[in-house]
Amino acid sequence: MRAIVAHSQTQLTWEEVPDARPRYGEVLIRVNTAGVNRADLLQAAGKYPPPPGASPIMGLEVSGTICALGDGVTRWSPGQQVCALLAGGGYAEYVAVPAGQVLPVPETVEVPHAAALPEVACTVWSNLVMTAHLASGQVVLLHGGASGIGTHAVQVTRALGCRVAATAGSENKLDLCRELGAEITINYRDEDFVERIRAESGGAGANVILDIMGAAYLDRNVDALALDGRLIIIGMQGGINAELNIGKLVGKRAGVIGTTLRARPTDGSGGKTEIVTEVVANVWPMIADGRVRPIIGAEFPIEEAHAAQELLASGDVSGKVLLRVDD
Repeated sequence: MRAIVAHSQTQLTWEEVPDARPRYGEVLIRVNTAGVNRADLLQAAGKYPPPPGASPIMGLEVSGTICALGDGVTRWSPGQQVCALLAGGGYAEYVAVPAGQVLPVPETVEVPHAAALPEVACTVWSNLVMTAHLASGQVVLLHGGASGIGTHAVQVTRALGCRVAATAGSENKLDLCRELGAEITINYRDEDFVERIRAESGGAGANVILDIMGAAYLDRNVDALALDGRLIIIGMQGGINAELNIGKLVGKRAGVIGTTLRARPTDGSGGKTEIVTEVVANVWPMIADGRVRPIIGAEFPIEEAHAAQELLASGDVSGKVLLRVDD
């Protein structure tokens, strides 16, 4: 089969590699489309190796058609159109994935665009609902509201009945956040999100904050939290080291939680199978009735993977970037 091989951060080539084969409990998917994520950029730069046992090929989500089953798989059948959450291997013609990480393509979504869903849906639901216990009526602050994760999170949290605040760096991106359901939009280039979220919440702050920046925002995020608030950190675009004022944290009875999705086990409590099951049960109905839809910012042929990654790195795109493998 063919796959994208990263010879360097800038040399990503579409070439022959050993065929993917399903092991026990896995299905083999003929890939139609792969999603591009920031983890892929880090992996191409040699800064984010795949977890032990995962494919060295980039790509954390795909859509396509099941073409073979490993031993022990009974739920799925060859010919079914699906999307899947991966630990790696998506930038390829075929990928083998544990059956518990496979999701049906929502009826209202085209197969190529379903590749935009697994990573963001599992990230958002596992962090905001399963971990932070976000509930209707609460205030949620989403940093990077126009990103792939952000555009999905705005829609899901709005559908849950939350007051949604989102940050972004341009008026076009803020317009998109408002269109998707954000009630409070904050341009982080010229507004203080702490002051704004306090003003919009009667001084209380945000019940839950989903953060992609890490160190650069840590102190201000704690300032923006309400009593008993939860700060969920899922990215480190703003660095990895920062001072934490324990006094502020204790005074607010707040929690700071760092999580990752890629390295989670397939099975067990908090594993990917549990998360995928929750997503299909709770998020897929939101997609079916139109409350949530994939937001696609750009699509490239797989041979142009480097250009796709450059666009994502530039920040000049809203929503998801996709790679078309099978046209």
